[in-house]
Amino acid sequence: MKHKAKSLRPFIGAKDFDVSRSFYRELGFKEVVLGNDMSLFEVDDKLGFYLQRAYVKDWIDNTMLFLEVDDVYRYWNELSALNLPAKYEGVRLVPVREMDWGRECFIHDPSGVLWHFGEFV
Repeated sequence: MKHKAKSLRPFIGAKDFDVSRSFYRELGFKEVVLGNDMSLFEVDDKLGFYLQRAYVKDWIDNTMLFLEVDDVYRYWNELSALNLPAKYEGVRLVPVREMDWGRECFIHDPSGVLWHFGEFV
């Protein structure tokens, strides 16, 4: 089967939709407002996800996304410089970890969604 896919866009929820929108814009995503309850957040005009005004604790607490970056140490330095934990309640950063497959760092968004930013070696 040939997919001929153009993109993959997961849906994630938000405990406070407006706070999460601000967080993702500050994180460097471009927002495309699709309505009062949903926005598309894109990076490089090809990768993205839908943020919804919807919150189910068990769903959010089990949501993880992985974004591959070209240099995880550069990304970590830029991410740390944003000082997001001081600006957004619940946001947590975990420094770069070296793994046998590559390296990654982590951030929990204001709702609890866990993001992995990684680089394969």
